[in-house]
Amino acid sequence: MEVSNFVLLALTGILAASVPLALVWTATGTNKYRKLAWVIAFFTFDLIVFGGFTRLTDSGLGCPDWPGCYGEANPFLAHAHIAAAEALMPTGPVTTMKAWIEMIHRFLAMGIGFMIVGLMAASWLEWRRARARAGKPAHGPLLPTVMFLWVCVQGAFGAWTVTMKLQPIIVTLHLLFGLTLLALAVWLGGREDKLMAPPRFSPVAAPVSVLRRLRPLAWLAGAVLLVQLALGGWVSTNYATLACSDFPLCNGQIVPEMDWQHGFTLWRELGKTAAGHYLPFSALTAIHWVHRNFALVVVLVLGYTAWRAWRLPGLHGTARNLALVLAAQATTGIATVFLNFPLPIAVLHNAGAAGLVLLVTMLNYKVQYQLELALRSPRREAATSASHP
Repeated sequence: MEVSNFVLLALTGILAASVPLALVWTATGTNKYRKLAWVIAFFTFDLIVFGGFTRLTDSGLGCPDWPGCYGEANPFLAHAHIAAAEALMPTGPVTTMKAWIEMIHRFLAMGIGFMIVGLMAASWLEWRRARARAGKPAHGPLLPTVMFLWVCVQGAFGAWTVTMKLQPIIVTLHLLFGLTLLALAVWLGGREDKLMAPPRFSPVAAPVSVLRRLRPLAWLAGAVLLVQLALGGWVSTNYATLACSDFPLCNGQIVPEMDWQHGFTLWRELGKTAAGHYLPFSALTAIHWVHRNFALVVVLVLGYTAWRAWRLPGLHGTARNLALVLAAQATTGIATVFLNFPLPIAVLHNAGAAGLVLLVTMLNYKVQYQLELALRSPRREAATSASHP
């Protein structure tokens, strides 16, 4: 890729970031850092949903090189190459529409990357100012720096997704890293915003013992969700969504014929076994069947977690939303099979997965935050009583 095209591509990414950055800068209020953190979370959610749309429309190779499109900065400049490829194979991986879908996905990713650079720079500048005046920085630079390093890794996996021709393990990790970036952004937003007004803690309002029992349960919900996201990504990247054509049975059986070895061999080409042969349909059935059945575990664990958090002050809204999104996610998953994989339902299912990550992260943050306040509150009361006998 020529330097001029690379510069033009970078300018496009800066332009994508400039609009939300300008909105944050001109917004009312003083805490623009917090607003930028939530804007990054919002656009990361959008990127994940659009990435799902890119994958579901088979647009991942709409531009078969990286970071540009046939060495150009956008599909306009690469029109001749795209038209030639489309004429050669009209239903192939390269069409004008698919090229634009893929490049819009990349432009949005670059915009988020530049926003994270701005967030990290702001946090380090604040840290230097605080150090100069021997004070505590208002915004710690560690988490924004981790986000910056993470988005760099995510960009590398985005490149490998294209150059390694949609190898399933690479695409699945690309999805998981994107969801992790969303979790980091939400946690940062929660830390800056506190997500709630500090409640008054009392043994009745928010018992420390209840919060202590809820915290490992919230962690478990996150771990179970992570496993299901990996399984769901493996289903999507192997195109195994319709390997089971009915529900609740799978091809008319409770336990259908399944090829576990080839289905869960991680390092292999798309549609091939590790030996280079075509992947048998029974391998796709195994991939789908495991994801479908582990969904029951997810519903039970996340549903129980939401029920336990529902009755606690400051957690009711998040628990309610978690229960609603969980129910919607199960519904879209079943509808995808019954309706023979319609694109809007499949995109909603991807959005639901991102929504669960957002809500489980928020719940974990709120439980941690409330527990810390609850543990500090008795000490403050004891200190106040000691100073005012």
